[in-house]
Amino acid sequence: MKISDDYRKYLQPEVVAKLSNMELVARLVVEGFITGLHKSPYHGFSVEFAEHRQYMPGDEPKHIDWKIYGKTDRYYIKQFEEETNLKSYIILDASRSMAYGSNRKISKLEYASYIAAALSYLMVQQRDAVGLTVYDEKVRTFMPPHATKSYLKAILKQLELTEGSNKTGTAASLHQIADRIKRRGLVIILSDLFDKPNEVATALKHFRHKKNEVIVMQVLDPLERSFAFGGDAVFKDMETSEEIMTQPWHLQKAYQEEMKKFLDYYKKECRENNIDYVLLDTTTPFDTALFQYLSKRQRLG
Repeated sequence: MKISDDYRKYLQPEVVAKLSNMELVARLVVEGFITGLHKSPYHGFSVEFAEHRQYMPGDEPKHIDWKIYGKTDRYYIKQFEEETNLKSYIILDASRSMAYGSNRKISKLEYASYIAAALSYLMVQQRDAVGLTVYDEKVRTFMPPHATKSYLKAILKQLELTEGSNKTGTAASLHQIADRIKRRGLVIILSDLFDKPNEVATALKHFRHKKNEVIVMQVLDPLERSFAFGGDAVFKDMETSEEIMTQPWHLQKAYQEEMKKFLDYYKKECRENNIDYVLLDTTTPFDTALFQYLSKRQRLG
């Protein structure tokens, strides 16, 4: 097996789920992502060079990185903290429904946390500032954006400690978070969006009204999309604990139709409000989410 293939395996959720350290997860997922970029439209992107920019007339020659010059025959200077030009706000839904995982290998919350960790790692490597907000029925953690590696460690530790609990309050929480963001930037929302869709859509528009760029990453479990349960089954509402026993195959077609309407509504609302939207399930390789971010980041300059 090639080294690049070895790293690429860390883009698979079932592989990463076996790791216990969030800092290790973040690094391996990003390294797996970077090794595959030469096969992608983003060939040439490198975490190593993300901390540098090309030398321009007027720059201080003393800031030239001669190691990079030796590799490329081009002049690059090291970017400094104050040159950070994008603030990113990662918003993670930690309500009880996010704790669901049908295969018991990885829950929606774990999957979303791994993406949040990898994004944070990648952003700091690029000298962008990143912050983390965690909510359930209300905002639990609000960490404003910074671009230091020590702050990244604090974000990763918070992700490691986050557990799904309490009911959801996605719409109300998103409004609160939008009000707390004082400097516009890039907002990335990781959630199953299991709340009243019209209220969530209004909350998403709140971020746009404040001139933020927004990416919605809707995270579901595969069975939440397919409803492919066999035999009699007992379904339990993870937020109210209400139970119902039924034969899933009786309901599968109707359920799938309702789920399609639910997802199509969010796609339409996002499209009409210039919000990037990507649907993920807990088997989707992590590079899908990272490509979505990188594409947006490059458009923002």
